[in-house]
Amino acid sequence: MTTASDAGRTGPNIPLIIICGCLIALISFGPRSAMGLFFQPMTEARDWSRELFALAIAIQNLMWGFGQPLAGMMADRYGTWKAMTLGTVLYAIGLLLMIDAQSAVALHVSAGILIGLGIAFSSFSLVLAAFGRTVTPAQRSLAFGIGTASGSLGQFLFAPLGATLIEHIGWQDTLIVFAGLIATIPLLAIALRGKSDAPVAAGTASDQNLKAAMAEAFGTRGFLLLTLGFFVCGFHVAFITVHLPPFIADVGLDPGLGGWAIAIIGLCNVAGSLAAGYIGGRYSKPIFLSLIYLGRSIAIFTFIMLPITPASVLIFSGVMGLLWLSTVPPTSGLVAVMFGPRYMATLFGFVFLSHQVGAFLGVWLGGKLYDETGSYDPIWWCGIVLGIAAAVIHWPIQEKPVPRLAQEAAE
Repeated sequence: MTTASDAGRTGPNIPLIIICGCLIALISFGPRSAMGLFFQPMTEARDWSRELFALAIAIQNLMWGFGQPLAGMMADRYGTWKAMTLGTVLYAIGLLLMIDAQSAVALHVSAGILIGLGIAFSSFSLVLAAFGRTVTPAQRSLAFGIGTASGSLGQFLFAPLGATLIEHIGWQDTLIVFAGLIATIPLLAIALRGKSDAPVAAGTASDQNLKAAMAEAFGTRGFLLLTLGFFVCGFHVAFITVHLPPFIADVGLDPGLGGWAIAIIGLCNVAGSLAAGYIGGRYSKPIFLSLIYLGRSIAIFTFIMLPITPASVLIFSGVMGLLWLSTVPPTSGLVAVMFGPRYMATLFGFVFLSHQVGAFLGVWLGGKLYDETGSYDPIWWCGIVLGIAAAVIHWPIQEKPVPRLAQEAAE
């Protein structure tokens, strides 16, 4: 329950929180989404295999996943600003160490572990949790859509930016530029300094401790299904982000088209995320998620079955962009509906961990299967099957508060 003093204190800051949160999502998501652009120049410069570089990005996704619940706990307990400042330091150091990475271990530590943890502690997941604690329940889905769309805008801006910088100043200096941009996050995060463990009225939903919240979540069937289904989202987006640019080059098209493909995905995802926020606030979130995953499978199937041309690449990128992170607003919205915003950063962190396990497998298997077979076809077909499975998994999820919250609402 929000007291009058709380409302007076936090109400005027809502626009500032939304603006700064969106800028953070944009900046933090940008370099990460452009990692695929470093694939060819770094592997050629260091004489690495595709599997080696793919494994580094796979580790990055995995560490992002394992770090996300910890980042959520830190933000819930100590505040978003402290969590994001830690993330900024790790993120920037990882980008800078990539420049001098001469061995597989150095690459996996810098691009994998450090950047992965840095993203976890500075990503849009913490931004969405901050939004969830700030806006009203009726506004949450749209706010989540706006925050997610901002991350997508970062992908749109950083993909051509990264491609242009790599072409003109080289990949090493491009990493320095990215690190400098990441360093601005703590300044923006000052507006998000609030924490979810601020004083609350005893006996309310917010009076629950973290251990009880986690036990409640993992004892809820809908939460487990949501967590399992989000695995597929990570598999799709990570594989395409990292491997679509080299796939385009492999089929004989202009390598520069890869940067534009990722940029179009990001641009269309802005529209897709905003639309998902609107739709998720008015219609069934589980059914909407099922349709998104089914749509992804249809898009991938159509793409690989037709001749690969510049037009088909751009059309596929646009369609996938609409379906890209449109899963995030309804997924995070379901967490908030089921359990409330009190420990949303932590609980969504566990859902996101599943997403990143899927991302790890999508990136790593993409590189490994390519090295073994000389083709990306096996992983494309795997993505189709997983999309159909996710559509089935999300359908039975019930969009309603857990009994604890429902009882309190009735009192």
